[in-house]
Amino acid sequence: MPKPKYHILVCTTTRPPGNPRGSCGERGSRELLNSFFSEMERLELFGQILVTESSCLGPCPIGPNVVVYPDGTWYKGVKPADVAEIMEQHIVNGRPVTRLAIPEEMWG
Repeated sequence: MPKPKYHILVCTTTRPPGNPRGSCGERGSRELLNSFFSEMERLELFGQILVTESSCLGPCPIGPNVVVYPDGTWYKGVKPADVAEIMEQHIVNGRPVTRLAIPEEMWG
């Protein structure tokens, strides 16, 4: 298998109900992960990208969170309906989806 051009990490962490941080898992990240796999198949990108489920990425209150490497682009509040846009605009055409990007000032 050749080295993938992109590596997409999808947080699937789940915390107990009522945890003040919440979690990407309780916001539907498992379905989100499956949407990335489906889009990868639809666009015939096997071997070109790697999609991996991840433990906590940090900014839980604004999840589900997704990170795309090697660009280091962090996405927030990603829904399954956003996956086609991320895959087509960012992965295929190399242009991050700015409306979903976590702003730099969020990192303090």
